[in-house]
Amino acid sequence: MATGLFTLRQQNQALRQKAWSGTQKTGWVEYLVVAGGGGAAGTGSTNGIGGGGGAGGLLTGIYPVAIGSSITATVGGGGAGGTSSTVGTIGENSVFGNITATGGGGGAINVKGGAGGSGGGGGLLPSGGSGGDAVSGQGNAGGAGSVTAYQGGGGGGAGTVGISGISNVASGNGGAGIASSINGTVTTYAGGGGGGSNDTNAGGVGGVGGGGSRPSSQGVGGNGSPNTGGGGAGGFATAANQAGGTGGSGIVIIRYPSTFADAASVTNGTKTTANGYTIYTFTASGSITF
Repeated sequence: MATGLFTLRQQNQALRQKAWSGTQKTGWVEYLVVAGGGGAAGTGSTNGIGGGGGAGGLLTGIYPVAIGSSITATVGGGGAGGTSSTVGTIGENSVFGNITATGGGGGAINVKGGAGGSGGGGGLLPSGGSGGDAVSGQGNAGGAGSVTAYQGGGGGGAGTVGISGISNVASGNGGAGIASSINGTVTTYAGGGGGGSNDTNAGGVGGVGGGGSRPSSQGVGGNGSPNTGGGGAGGFATAANQAGGTGGSGIVIIRYPSTFADAASVTNGTKTTANGYTIYTFTASGSITF
């Protein structure tokens, strides 16, 4: 499971107490880096049940900053959903300096879910169908497809594993993400996408944190929410093939105490202030110079 910001703050309290104040430049920033979510697999009309996309990897911590340095922020896009009966695509990585969060794994059809920051959900068994693997410290594994047919597994989330599908009962829900208050408001990121289905049973709800949900009736799987790293949801099909949802794009957020001198320049970063911090949010790739 990825480490939450609150735990990291406790671990780095000693570092904070040594921080410079006044008009001196910052020597460190806090960061939240979330990769793009994985796309879900498409769903066939009678077989080939699509798993949900895994959430993008999520990383938080303290990053040392050298005076005068320029740091690049790369925001990864979400993976494409699979068309009818094809697998979803892994999400793109997000990067801040030398910190790299891995894109979420794609949902699967009749095989093991794709690996990524969080693993994609598996398709139906016994043809394959176990949940995809996650990157240690960034997310969790996806859920497996049902033992016989009809229900896909949910994609893993940054906070919890994806739920496995239950044959003839319910497709698996996406795993939950992780909440952060780095932007001044408690927001949850990196939820897994819900699994697909080809019958009328319920299930496939996206994990909190932007995961896409399976439709309540025949249709294309829901997309992961933009700038959350949420995974896409598998399609719902009873008479026709349906595509899986796309993963949500990632995000990069940094902050430092407002007593520090501001950054010298910023490209594509939106500045806000909250709770005594200066905050820069990148929803598209850019850079910051201190």
